[in-house]
Amino acid sequence: MTLELISSHEILFKGEAESVTLPGALGSFTVLKNHAPLISVLQAGDVKYRTPEGAEKKVAIKGGLVDVDNNVVAVCVY
Repeated sequence: MTLELISSHEILFKGEAESVTLPGALGSFTVLKNHAPLISVLQAGDVKYRTPEGAEKKVAIKGGLVDVDNNVVAVCVY
């Protein structure tokens, strides 16, 4: 699946990811390939993702929104 992690100032990451774990307003959740469509508010925490090569990455955020649709995870953060 494709992960697009953007802020108002820059693209933090755009590329393929095996999994993405997000700090949702009601708790942390993980998105995998072929996940059902969803939109969620994010709270302060870490966005964690794993690349196809197996590298684990994380980005601290203060909040934001995520849209999951058709194997594209679009995360807008602040």
